[in-house]
Amino acid sequence: MAAQKIIIDTDPGQDDALAILLALASPELDVLGITTVAGNVPLPLTQKNARKICELAGKPHTPVYAGASRPMVRPLVTAEHVHGRTGLDGPELPEPVMPLQAQHAVDFIVQTLQSQPAGEVTLCTLGPLTNVALALQRAPEVASRIRQIVMMGGGFFEGGNITPAAEFNIYVDPHAADVVLRSGIPLVLMPLDVTHQVLTTRKRVDAIGALGTPVAKACVELLEFFERYDEQKYGSDGGPLHDPCVIAYLLQPELFQGRDCNVVVETGSELTMGMTVVDWWAVSGRPANAKVMRMVDADGFFSLLTSRLKTL
Repeated sequence: MAAQKIIIDTDPGQDDALAILLALASPELDVLGITTVAGNVPLPLTQKNARKICELAGKPHTPVYAGASRPMVRPLVTAEHVHGRTGLDGPELPEPVMPLQAQHAVDFIVQTLQSQPAGEVTLCTLGPLTNVALALQRAPEVASRIRQIVMMGGGFFEGGNITPAAEFNIYVDPHAADVVLRSGIPLVLMPLDVTHQVLTTRKRVDAIGALGTPVAKACVELLEFFERYDEQKYGSDGGPLHDPCVIAYLLQPELFQGRDCNVVVETGSELTMGMTVVDWWAVSGRPANAKVMRMVDADGFFSLLTSRLKTL
């Protein structure tokens, strides 16, 4: 079977890093490129961090593109309080040697979707949706060529993690999320409701560390830095590993359970800006526009992640 063609749109971020490593370690996936966006940290750091991770994985020929440096409408909000000054605080990763591609990320997304056979490319979004929304605005015809968008974003039963109502990726650029949610593209949503079940417990992190490889050592250091914020916030054993859920779904969708729902994002109210209103009980009469995940086999997820990291 041919590998699934994917573009990873990301703002690394420790959990983004684990998602990229999982994708690059999986022969079922053909990573056509990695596009970066301002989010967890500003764009100069996200594009550098993506290249650091490709080199850590031993995949320096993976093309990395820099995209939007700010949201479509609102000022940029970043999350150094979670991810540290660099976005990848934890391990001492060397400065990347591989080049940043000259082409803008939005141009790469549009060109790739136009040149690849229709229905073959999946977009995997791990950060704010600015690049994808700009691509859809620039070339609306590419929407029908996208196989699906699998995104980490939103929350409903769990509420928000950057405000009481909003999850970070959606909050940073709610107007971009609105464009994507209204696009008619098949969408799979990994909200906080599912990612908060995927906890980096001591046992799970130790299992990664036991692999004994340089990649595993770096992953443990990334996770130990990243989880400190959520452990303090939630009082949990470990923190949620959000973004790798997107890649895990492509590899083993049976790990996840959800349902088709209508999802609308709030773009008007400052109180609830970026809130994803998920019509879980189908009370609005609005048509479903996303498959929203609610449950995950967390042990199966970590078994997959650990087994793939072993190959790098």
